[in-house]
Amino acid sequence: MHIPVGQTRLVLASASPRRRELLGQLGLSFVVSAADIDETPQPGEPATAYVLRLAREKARVVATRNPGAWVLAADTTVVRGDELLGKPRDEAEVREMMGRLSGRTHEVQTGVALAGPGGEHSTVVRTRVTFRSLSVGEIAWYAGTGESLDKAGGYAIQGKGGFLVEKIEGSPTNVIGLPLGETLELLARAGVPLPWSAP
Repeated sequence: MHIPVGQTRLVLASASPRRRELLGQLGLSFVVSAADIDETPQPGEPATAYVLRLAREKARVVATRNPGAWVLAADTTVVRGDELLGKPRDEAEVREMMGRLSGRTHEVQTGVALAGPGGEHSTVVRTRVTFRSLSVGEIAWYAGTGESLDKAGGYAIQGKGGFLVEKIEGSPTNVIGLPLGETLELLARAGVPLPWSAP
């Protein structure tokens, strides 16, 4: 179903400044209404199921507050083996995470969900990231910058943490927190007007 321009709002269910910036780069008009949900993983829950569940829950919660609007939500986690690496609590945990990721490849997974008048659409995007082999000094310096504390996996490739990364296989914007190509596909599938769409 195509929604005529001006009839349906787009709501971003995230307080993340990185997601706001990424979505704004596309020229989309949207408002922000953050979702507050329990983000505790369920026992034995795989990463893909975890990020998809949280993205869908966030979209549904905010959709109830914004009837008639399309609500976009996302959740990102870093996965090394079977371990989910969330946001570090302090500098010591940043150093621990960097040590585990140093010289190795991990996966960044983001669940993206869209809820609105035409139903729900969702996907999970995976990107493989390989870190350089980091020295103790590099890890200590990066942990001390404070950049890591609100980032899944403890780093930000769009900031100082760019020096940590040797190789990325897949969507770079997924690693930042919102895979733009796949997000656009969801919006188009739902009939949300895009800046370049014909009126």
